[in-house]
Amino acid sequence: MLLDAWLGEPKWLWNRFPHPAVLMGRCVGFIDDTFNNGSHRKDKGIASFAVLVAIFALLGVVLQALPWIWAEIIVGAMLLAQKSLVEHVQDVARALRYSVSEGRKSVAMIVGRDTSDMDEPAVARAAIESAAENFSDGIIAPLFWFIVGGLPGLLVYKITNTADSMIGYRTPKHEQFGWAAARFDDLLNLIPARLTALLFVALRPDLWSFRDIYDDAKLHRSPNAGWPEAALSRVLGLALSGPRAYHGEMRQYPWVNAKGSKLAGPKDIDGAVRHLWIAWGIALGAALLISVF
Repeated sequence: MLLDAWLGEPKWLWNRFPHPAVLMGRCVGFIDDTFNNGSHRKDKGIASFAVLVAIFALLGVVLQALPWIWAEIIVGAMLLAQKSLVEHVQDVARALRYSVSEGRKSVAMIVGRDTSDMDEPAVARAAIESAAENFSDGIIAPLFWFIVGGLPGLLVYKITNTADSMIGYRTPKHEQFGWAAARFDDLLNLIPARLTALLFVALRPDLWSFRDIYDDAKLHRSPNAGWPEAALSRVLGLALSGPRAYHGEMRQYPWVNAKGSKLAGPKDIDGAVRHLWIAWGIALGAALLISVF
């Protein structure tokens, strides 16, 4: 965690060598191109995804068995993303202070929704939602599975999360083939997403109740992403989620923390980044205690 927070993703390294996440993406792309065709796509998706998970679990066992402890530390740091997440989210605030159009360009790099018609509050909310979800997916969940299962657990989580982001969509092409990846990703994020929510609200117990967060999390289209969003929205006093457009089609998603302000701006993004670091610090303290005991 400390190595990742210090170095992040150095460009001088990843301009020369493919990032492990890129290699995982190529593996997922290979099974998608090779097996996602013809009939029995769901069965093919389950089988090919299971083989992929087994390969990365075995790779984790091999790497963990190396006598050189730095191998485990370096691979672990590569697969956490605190500094890079913070930098990407902070870039949106910086761009938004310059102009709304620059803010749209910056936030388009971290969200999948349409950004061309966004106003300033929509850009800011999108960045904050991405911060909440990716803190869970990119830091807390990998850390959790690293603690539980060492490098095999970490690599299994990362290949699953990568597969879900590439083929875990309810589209004609991927609804059947990506079913296993999407459902396994939901399972692996079940505990980390709720832990992330607790981390966000740990220092502000006066601003939330478990019932409120639970009720809002149920409204989210994802069984897990609603938890960190519902928690961070209350800490910041904002309403998040809500209507947005994908591929030119407006979708009327419900608001999370609907009573909060919808007028988010660059200062709210700064506040979200500050809470990412606070939550990261609490997680670091927990990791230290676990490593000692």
